[in-house]
Amino acid sequence: MEISPYYEKNIQCINCKKEFPTLKVRSKFIKVDHTETDFHPIYADGVNALYYNVFVCEHCGFSFTEDFSKYFAPGTQDEIRTQITEKWIHHDFKGERTVFQAIQAYKLAFLCGTIKKEKFVAIAGLTLRLAWLYRSLKNEGQEKRFMTMARDYYMDSYSTEDYSSTQMSDIRIMYMIAELSRRIGDLENATRFFSKVIEKQSTGGEAKIIDMAKEQWAIIREEKEHARQV
Repeated sequence: MEISPYYEKNIQCINCKKEFPTLKVRSKFIKVDHTETDFHPIYADGVNALYYNVFVCEHCGFSFTEDFSKYFAPGTQDEIRTQITEKWIHHDFKGERTVFQAIQAYKLAFLCGTIKKEKFVAIAGLTLRLAWLYRSLKNEGQEKRFMTMARDYYMDSYSTEDYSSTQMSDIRIMYMIAELSRRIGDLENATRFFSKVIEKQSTGGEAKIIDMAKEQWAIIREEKEHARQV
């Protein structure tokens, strides 16, 4: 019997505390062919793990990822009830998802995370993944829109240092700001933040990201040189 790449897992909603089923991808089926310069993983074999990062509670509509904190500030759950739960029309997200269902799930998580006042770094991650999903559809307008949002949220995260207790390091945050700035055509911020990353090479660590920053910085220099010659 052929094993499905997916398995069903029960998740407890961090908002209403009820359980609901969701699909997860078996780790042996997650095969990354290559990774783009903004860390977008290109999966082999047609199984896209990105589609299943967001948990959508079928009971209250609250949508979240593993990056969300379990803490709700006073009054936040009342706001979620009026803005999300009372308007919630039951959607079934527990089966295999299309790219469009994945986009819908991420947009719900973005709305919930914004109402809940999640960390900037967590919101940045949601908008970055939305940009990636639109990139896979070759929708350049929406891709750029969400890349710009992600860059701005990473800037907010960098200035408030709200990433400090997460897996994101300062080098990685600065690299993301730089690379997303480059991709949206903000070469001034791209140059500034790539330079900040490269300056960190003397402290050691994260050599791969520093090398990537050097490569991207060289591309910008070439683009600027080309623009001057035209």
